[in-house]
Amino acid sequence: MKKYISEFIGTFALVFAGTGAVIVNSQTDGTISHLGIAATFGAIIMTMIYALGNISGAHFNPAVTIAFTVVKRFKLKEVLPYVISQVAGALLASTLLKVLFPDDDTLGTALPAGSEMQSFILELIITFFLMLVIISVAHGSKEQGMFAGLAIGSTIMLNIIFAGPITGGSMNPARSLAPAILSGHFEHLWIYILAPILGACAAVLTWNYIRSREQN
Repeated sequence: MKKYISEFIGTFALVFAGTGAVIVNSQTDGTISHLGIAATFGAIIMTMIYALGNISGAHFNPAVTIAFTVVKRFKLKEVLPYVISQVAGALLASTLLKVLFPDDDTLGTALPAGSEMQSFILELIITFFLMLVIISVAHGSKEQGMFAGLAIGSTIMLNIIFAGPITGGSMNPARSLAPAILSGHFEHLWIYILAPILGACAAVLTWNYIRSREQN
C-alpha cells in the first residue's frame, strides 16, 4: 500500500505543479513563460524522484509502468494498482485546480497546436527519449539514485521546451487524462494516451536489444 500511496502523491504533485503552472501562466498573461512551465515539470519530477523513488520507484506515469512490465522489470499484478493510483492522484490535482481556478477553460489540458498526426509523432518520439533515459538510470523498475532525478527531470524539461508549443509536452497518459476529464476536452485525448505508451514500450525494447547485443 505504501507504494501505491507514493505513486498517488507523486502524480498528484506532478499534475498540480505542472498543469498548475500552465494555468497560472495563462491567468497572469505569461508571467511564468514557456521555459518556466518546462522547468516546473522537470523540477517537480526531479524532487519527487528524490523524495519517493526508493519507495515506489517513482513512475508517476502509466506509460512508464507499462513499459517496465513489457521488459519484465515490473510485476504484472501490480500494473493496475499503480495505474489506478497514478490516475487518482492526477484527478485529485485537477479537481483542486478546478476549484482554485474555476474560470479556466482547459485546466492545463495538453492540446495539439497543429495536426493530430504531428502531435502524435512528436509525443511518441519525446516519450521514447524520456523512457530511454529512465530505463538507463533506473535500478530494476525503480527511478532512484543520485543522478536519476537530475537526468529524468532534465529530459522532461528539454522535451517540453522544444515539443511543448506543438503538443503540450505530456509524455504521460495520467497527466493528460485528468485535466481532460475535468475540463471536458476529450477531442484529442487518444493522442496523449496511445503515443506515450507506444513510445515508452519502443524505448525499452530498443534498450533491451542494444544491451543484449552489447553483452553478446
